[in-house]
Amino acid sequence: MLEKLAGVESRFKEIDRQMMDPEIASDHLKITELAKERSDIEQIVQAYRRYQKQVEELTGARELAHEAEDPEMKEMAQMEVDELEASTEALLEELKLMLLPKDPRDGRNAIVEIRAGAGGDEAGLFAADLLRMYTRYAENNRWKTEILEMNETGGNVIKSVTFSVKGSDVFSRMKFESGVHRVQRVPSTESQGRIHTSTATVAVLAEMDEVDVALDMSEVRVDVFRSRGAGGQSVNTTDSAVRMTHVPTGVVVEMQDERSQLQNRERAKQVLVAKLYELELEKQRSEQEAERRGQIGSGDRSEKIRTYNYPQSRVTDHRVNYSSYNLPGVMDGDLDQFVDALATAQQAELLAAGSE
Repeated sequence: MLEKLAGVESRFKEIDRQMMDPEIASDHLKITELAKERSDIEQIVQAYRRYQKQVEELTGARELAHEAEDPEMKEMAQMEVDELEASTEALLEELKLMLLPKDPRDGRNAIVEIRAGAGGDEAGLFAADLLRMYTRYAENNRWKTEILEMNETGGNVIKSVTFSVKGSDVFSRMKFESGVHRVQRVPSTESQGRIHTSTATVAVLAEMDEVDVALDMSEVRVDVFRSRGAGGQSVNTTDSAVRMTHVPTGVVVEMQDERSQLQNRERAKQVLVAKLYELELEKQRSEQEAERRGQIGSGDRSEKIRTYNYPQSRVTDHRVNYSSYNLPGVMDGDLDQFVDALATAQQAELLAAGSE
């Protein structure tokens, strides 16, 4: 690890040297590229230099503790050794986390899909609750949300909804929400007071630029139709709604919320590109996981990742066995406690994988 850190510092110095080169300085694209690379590793280099300084101080303190003849001086030197050993070890652990491979999508915006699962109208009501929860979570983080497509049947029952979340490092936080969410509560229509279990699925996709994914439009079938409202009735007299089908994979995207067919086309294309990118990543991840350790902790979307138990006011994330007993707060957007626990578990997993 220390060799790797030394290599990162060496590259940092090389970048500084290149940026001072007049010939390179006149190349705007190259300077921008170097500046981004420098920014990506600057924090690691600073921490590594602090680590080097502390190691030097620790060596000096140990020599003093060993050579000091005065008992009081020896005791003080040993106390300094103990403090420096603890801080140096902590800094080394921090550096280990910094060197973990980062998901290149973490800085992206996100496209989120929520679909009602088992449970009829109650599942649709739960899907609406999840939409509100994520909207409030976005507000708490000063992110912007925008509904891209919604299929509702009235009475706040949502069959499916697709929305975008834009802001700083959105995907790095939202990506942990993908999976099956389960609710246990007494539906408002239940006269016997019995607890019902319903589900909704959440898929979080990184918003991709078209240049990131080579989309061959000759492989995409585009259908246009009139927008439909609640109950299926037509709400538009023109064929403005758009359905895109990627023939090789069978991935289908529908957009009908915009009045303009052109706007619906652009939005459908944006979501299709994100879905195809996610599909390829899922394929790669499945292959890698199968080779390394099977399907343990694969994050497959068929897994029930979280349960919202209303009678107990409890929300449990089954991936990290973490529970909150403030269900109203969670449904009002207090999700950081779960995201932090999941991010920590992911770091531990990566560290363990790196030590194998």
